[in-house]
Amino acid sequence: MSALRVVVADDSVLLREGLVRVLVEAGHEVVGAYGDADALLAEVERLAPDVAVLDVRMPPTFRDEGVRAALRLRSLLPGTGILLLSQYVEVAYAQELLGAGDGGVGYLLKDRVASLAELDDALARIAEGGTVLDPEVVAQLIGRRHDPLASLTPREREVLQLMAEGRSNAAIGSALYIGVGAVEKNVTSIFGKLGLEDSGIDHRRVLAVLAYLQR
Repeated sequence: MSALRVVVADDSVLLREGLVRVLVEAGHEVVGAYGDADALLAEVERLAPDVAVLDVRMPPTFRDEGVRAALRLRSLLPGTGILLLSQYVEVAYAQELLGAGDGGVGYLLKDRVASLAELDDALARIAEGGTVLDPEVVAQLIGRRHDPLASLTPREREVLQLMAEGRSNAAIGSALYIGVGAVEKNVTSIFGKLGLEDSGIDHRRVLAVLAYLQR
């Protein structure tokens, strides 16, 4: 396989530097290594990498910065491959990334990448437009494909859970430390993803809560 231009983003110095060393030993050119997503995005267009390797959770909130950066990167450089590395199976994030492009994406669990050859093979397949998923991610995607809530982001799930507790938008915003406007956007998105049209008859908030409770 020909050498790839790779950028790396992981807030852990040890993991980041270890990954850089492994990639260099495999013959690839690491053109940038960053501790947060913003630093990566500030330079990625200039660097024009073949593949970006990102942690899912990075500063400042350690929630979904890597996924957000991956989606932004794909809009800036559509041909760039994306490999998300995570310690956890974040099915909603995997779905969001897979649904945002035509390929060239991967989602692997850090602890299950057993060898340099495995990582090298994953990068090659992603760079060529393929999709690489950890078997555990695949299993959970299949298990949740009929779940009406599967398309919700983690934030939307938090909002829906608080809705099910009977909290107002203001109370939800206070609990999650976000503004009421942000809550309203999440609620609207929840309605759309659950297919709850504003018919003027059914109370969409109640229907959304019922969907949550049934799940």
